[in-house]
Amino acid sequence: MSTVTRRTFRSTPGRDALQTWTAIVDLLTHGKTGSARSELLAVGGVAASVIADQAPRDAAIVVTCDGPRTRIYCLYDDDAIDGTDANEDALGFDALTGDWRVSLPCQKDDLSWVQNALKKHSTRITARDLDDAATTDEGSATGKAQTLVLDPKGFLGS
Repeated sequence: MSTVTRRTFRSTPGRDALQTWTAIVDLLTHGKTGSARSELLAVGGVAASVIADQAPRDAAIVVTCDGPRTRIYCLYDDDAIDGTDANEDALGFDALTGDWRVSLPCQKDDLSWVQNALKKHSTRITARDLDDAATTDEGSATGKAQTLVLDPKGFLGS
């Protein structure tokens, strides 16, 4: 079972959608320059559009790699101003190691143009229907929801 890390970013009106995407890119790249950062910044306008539509409010931007999975959400309106639920802490691992991918949740009406716009810049960064996001996240949630059961007899060697 892979590890899942969650981060929640303050977005509009705390910062505009493009600034939010740039902050997410900084998190994923640890602020370092390189091809991954360039690829992520190349889709900045498209990603900002998805963020401005508030798609990552309830459905995560999902980042997969050869290591842990990262789920990124955004806060909006009063929640973004308050910032209490924000967690923009640095990751303790490289979220873009190996064969990394980023999946952006997207409003159904915008999905076609967003997918086409992303294809012009990247094969690693894709969009999925916001309504399909629940099934993408369910696998992670199911893994997290598994209960650890302690067998005292087995533990104590009885």
